[in-house]
Amino acid sequence: MKKILHIISSPRGAASQSIKLGKAIIEKIETKYPESTVTEIDLVKLDFPHLDISHIVSFFTPPENRTPESEIAVKYSDEAVEAIFDADIIVIGAPLYNFTIHSSLKAWIDHIVRKGITFKYGEKGPEGLILNKKVYVAMASGGVYSEGPMQSFDFVIPYLKTILGFIGLKDVSVFRIEGTAIPGNEQAAVEKGLNSIIVD
Repeated sequence: MKKILHIISSPRGAASQSIKLGKAIIEKIETKYPESTVTEIDLVKLDFPHLDISHIVSFFTPPENRTPESEIAVKYSDEAVEAIFDADIIVIGAPLYNFTIHSSLKAWIDHIVRKGITFKYGEKGPEGLILNKKVYVAMASGGVYSEGPMQSFDFVIPYLKTILGFIGLKDVSVFRIEGTAIPGNEQAAVEKGLNSIIVD
């Protein structure tokens, strides 16, 4: 039995390939680990807030000194961090938008990268504090970015691996549904992506 956290960042709902891929990954995990539980967080529906000054101030204010306003401001971050620590496996849906992640996913990341909570500075530099978790990234893109001439335009996977590794999430596997915008290729691209899923 595993606790699975599914992060959705696509605004396309039922038409989303990253959501479809994420759910397929979860089905494979549930087959391997029966009776697992799934917590789904749809960042778009939740309208996850982008950082403003109230959030930043609340992050660096000791809990005993927070005002009612700062308690509200830090709530999204605290809940997001708690969900990650509580999970055994994290599945992140990451559609490519303008060569990078959707802004809702960036907002979520800004709320989970917290000094003293998800990372700290030690004698040898920064140390991630979220350990022993498995992460699967479900990436979707209209073009092909895993190889070929557009590979250098993929800022989704390099960024996610870097920032997740920074907070300790270093065991990251990536699956892709890509090339769906190429005429006549959508069905084959979806099948290829779904068939590529192997879970640890």
